Amino acid sequence: MMNRRYSELPTSETDTDIAIVGGGLSGTLAACLLGRAGYRVTLIDRHRVFPQEFRVERIGGEAIEKLQRLQLFAPLSTAAVPFDEIVNMHKGHVVDRTYGQHYGFFYNRLVMAMRSALPETVNFVVGQVRALRIGAARQRISILGQDEITARLLVIATGMGDTLRRDLGILHRQISDRRPLALGFSIRPRRSNRFRHTALTYHGDGDGIDHLNLFPVPGTTRANLFLFRDPRDPWVKSLHDDPKGMLTAALPSLVDTFGDFEISSRVDSWLTDITAADNCRQDGVVLIGDAYLTSCPASGLGVSRLLTDVERLCCTYIPQWMTETAIDHTKIAAYYDDPEKLDMDISSVQMADHHFNLTAKTDVGWHLRRQFHFTRRHILYGIENISPALATKLHQLKAKAIRAKPALRSAALNSEPMA
Repeated sequence: MMNRRYSELPTSETDTDIAIVGGGLSGTLAACLLGRAGYRVTLIDRHRVFPQEFRVERIGGEAIEKLQRLQLFAPLSTAAVPFDEIVNMHKGHVVDRTYGQHYGFFYNRLVMAMRSALPETVNFVVGQVRALRIGAARQRISILGQDEITARLLVIATGMGDTLRRDLGILHRQISDRRPLALGFSIRPRRSNRFRHTALTYHGDGDGIDHLNLFPVPGTTRANLFLFRDPRDPWVKSLHDDPKGMLTAALPSLVDTFGDFEISSRVDSWLTDITAADNCRQDGVVLIGDAYLTSCPASGLGVSRLLTDVERLCCTYIPQWMTETAIDHTKIAAYYDDPEKLDMDISSVQMADHHFNLTAKTDVGWHLRRQFHFTRRHILYGIENISPALATKLHQLKAKAIRAKPALRSAALNSEPMA
């Protein structure tokens, strides 16, 4: 018998409290939280088995803490490989080491693990949404070849796809001309059974290379390379043709430090436009994750930002909205204006700008800032080895200085694209 969650034949029983369109990471996480809270949730996605796609493949730090707080950590632990040390390099030398909880995974396997955690109150519908009609009291979702689904609230979690948003008059406005390029591929050791380190991050030096991440995932080691270069650049084409040769030429001592390797998969790439949704404050519909604001993959904030969206929406606003007879645009606006969400969104945009400047600016000022940045890290790492207590105090002073900065303002999301 077919599992009810994966029914492809929705009937009148599919009328639901909340319909979520998009069964990737953000949509599935939202469905888990809302289903656990007892709401009738319908999660709609085109794919019964999520396809293999090159997306985020490593998380740590704040994202792990948020998953644990939301009690969504268990599926991650079953689909990922943990590691707690990263060697950091710059210009052929080890700068320092990062310690902390990190996990490497394939995106599609993580999504499927999260889907396996969906509670029984979530009905999973496999189908392609072809039309939406929204209002303060009821949302209508038409699915190709299936019956219409009605819901009190519609959550759009379709990532960077624009078709459904355009149907509602929601457009994505480009807020930065900087287009980060990410490449991903698998590697395996040569002349050895293992690499010298579990994970390594190699930072570029104003050459358009932001950084290279090498880290374990189930069954192999992944390489994620983040660039601020035009994908038509001959160097990028050569990178696709000979990734090992280009990397070892651009990143001195990579093989000596990490170990010799060979490429064991195709090279996937993803070019990101940094955009934000316009005209999204509408009755009965709300956007989360990349459907609202895209993140620079080099910053590493994408998962943490989407978790902020999911947590604020599912734990604060939807419980309020579900007690009302209508969910109009004024209620929806409170979610977009939530201070915690707004700070995270602005931080994401500003971090993208910072990564571009640190990676691609070649003037004397940014050259000096790069050198100061890595020299400071190297000195602090030396202090940690000599006096951990002093290093802790220095970290605390730095954190205090960051907290003392003026509050971020929403103008960063409403500005013209940055040159």
